[in-house]
Amino acid sequence: MTSSLEARLLWLMQDAGIPYPTVEHQFHEGRKWRFDFAWDEYDLAVEVEGATWMPNGRHTSGAGFRKDCEKYNQATLDGWRLLRFTSDMIDDGTAIATIKAAMRKD
Repeated sequence: MTSSLEARLLWLMQDAGIPYPTVEHQFHEGRKWRFDFAWDEYDLAVEVEGATWMPNGRHTSGAGFRKDCEKYNQATLDGWRLLRFTSDMIDDGTAIATIKAAMRKD
């Protein structure tokens, strides 16, 4: 696990009774791309978008945003359903509610 935000979401998922995910799941053989969390049985992945409210955040810079788009588009082409959450979405319960809803659809 690479961030305290990811650790917080993992704890909240456990507390909510969500099945334990694969952490840092590598989903593409030709690239080093990883999902923060993934559930193969649901074809579901979660990405925590840290530093989105910072002016020089990795996910909000031009190059970083482009790399994220490439990764997320490939994940979709590979059949993954991808959920993305910012820190405020984790804090206000949106992330947990959305993950639960995605798991109910299967």
